[in-house]
Amino acid sequence: MAVAVQQLLSILDLETLEVNLFRGRSPQSGWQRVFGGQVIGQALVAACRTVDDLAAHPPHSLHAYFLLPGDPKVPIIYEVERLRDGRSYSTRRVTAIQHGRPIYSMMVSFHGAEPGLTHQFRMPEVADPETLPTELDLKERILPLMPDPVRGYYERERPIELRPVEFERYLGKAHPEGRFHVWIRTTGKLPDGDPAIHRCVLAYASDMLLLDAAMIPHGRTLFEKTVMAASLDHAMWFHRPFRADEWLLYCQDSPSACGGRGLGRGLIFARDGTLIASVAQEGVIRDRHD
Repeated sequence: MAVAVQQLLSILDLETLEVNLFRGRSPQSGWQRVFGGQVIGQALVAACRTVDDLAAHPPHSLHAYFLLPGDPKVPIIYEVERLRDGRSYSTRRVTAIQHGRPIYSMMVSFHGAEPGLTHQFRMPEVADPETLPTELDLKERILPLMPDPVRGYYERERPIELRPVEFERYLGKAHPEGRFHVWIRTTGKLPDGDPAIHRCVLAYASDMLLLDAAMIPHGRTLFEKTVMAASLDHAMWFHRPFRADEWLLYCQDSPSACGGRGLGRGLIFARDGTLIASVAQEGVIRDRHD
């Protein structure tokens, strides 16, 4: 298993302090604030730890608000409220706390499989991940051409491998249609014993690049030094079973940006075209002024 994936699983393996109370830690990577995807993933793990038959009732949706930036130097305490345990649905509220104050709040719903109407959007036809530049290709051929912030991001070892379809946008090419596609998967195989680990890992990965979709119609990226961005909220729906260590196509767009806020949407498909999850996020997008 890749070292970065082992570190991700370690981050998601929360310490149980008491009934409904858990402690999570952040990697000491030098970042000034905790990565939003980490808090989403850890909060989902905390909620899952309070559901008895998780294999039969996995999480199907989450709705969250980022209240304050997370401090990576101190642990995060996750308090879970068991709001409802029904025959079909269960509901949890998770509050992440640091320095005595809530920094994040999330509602999670769990649902068992049942028969019903079925339909889904069709997966866009895009280049296969094998035909796109690999991590090694990016480092050898493309990274030297990218702006410093983008190059620094891709040079770090990450638990999630990214293969952007429209990677030319990081070289300054604008995409007026405002759509962005990226293949994602973990850089190593995930264990099979935990029934919710693939959903928790995808929740972690879903926060990567989504807000950046609001910059595509303007031919810009959040990696620019003149841009200040922060997530405000995050919603995610899990539709069908999947593996996060197999290629998934993350299709992103942005219906609107105004008033210093941008909205990003995402559909996530398995390699065979199955729609496995949907995501939406709004965040602050501002130009920095000296």
